[in-house]
Amino acid sequence: MILLFAVAAGLTVGLGLAHRKRVRYEAPVFQFLWLMFIAFGLQFVLPRLSVSTSLFAALLITSQILLFVFALLNHSLPGMKALTLGAALNLLVMIANGGFMPIRPQAAAYLVPERSLLDFPASARFGAKDIILMPEATRFEWLADRFLTPAWFPYQSAFSLGDVLIAAGAFWLLARPAHSIQR
Repeated sequence: MILLFAVAAGLTVGLGLAHRKRVRYEAPVFQFLWLMFIAFGLQFVLPRLSVSTSLFAALLITSQILLFVFALLNHSLPGMKALTLGAALNLLVMIANGGFMPIRPQAAAYLVPERSLLDFPASARFGAKDIILMPEATRFEWLADRFLTPAWFPYQSAFSLGDVLIAAGAFWLLARPAHSIQR
């Protein structure tokens, strides 16, 4: 969710700046864009598949690796260094915790308020990519999905430091009117 918000905000700012400067907005030109489509396609399809937990985790890690490689191959674009670092941090914490993004039970209970903490046993999968782990059982806990959207926000979600860097990189990438070509 934070990534969608960053993309929408980045495009809005980029288009606004282009209009204000009277230049044409040009979207960044990516290399190996197909890697990103496969990565996000996997994340979209995975929750709908009936596969073992280990295969699910392996495919989820594959998706994260593809996103990291895509970012690495496009590192020269503005914002991609932050995006690459964020992808690397998410990949690190997921590999270290069995292929899933750790989330503490309290955060899960915040996201699903009609359920109690007792409904979230440790090591249970939560959502599409998360696994519920107590902080002391989490490797690299500071990289886990530990940040929560404010209560007033229309859609509740948890996100990680890596997600923040990915979103910041995506925003920066799109918020710049790429060239100063006069209309």
